[in-house]
Amino acid sequence: REMTVLKSGGRKQPFERDKIIRSMQIALRKRPVTLEQIEKSANSIVRQLETMGEPEVTSQQIGELVMKALARMDAIGYVRFASVYKDFCKPEDFNEFLEELQDIRQEKQREAAE
Repeated sequence: REMTVLKSGGRKQPFERDKIIRSMQIALRKRPVTLEQIEKSANSIVRQLETMGEPEVTSQQIGELVMKALARMDAIGYVRFASVYKDFCKPEDFNEFLEELQDIRQEKQREAAE
């Protein structure tokens, strides 16, 4: 079944898995993450979207799933993607971003302790 992406400006376009892969590749350029890892992650994102059962998904829903996937794979890739995706224009946006980074750091520390 075909999914449609509702963009923030109200435009609609067909969903393309390759766009997720391209954006993740850009965020992960020169990072120790393989194309296979990126593709597995993109497949997982697609499955999550399909599980929602909606014919239409928002670009924001996709962006949030990509950020979560990147946070699990590579903190630098996450920071690169999030800094563009979240477009930190207001000081409170930047503070929210710092809180997210702190959450990732704590999660990584918990994983290392296990």
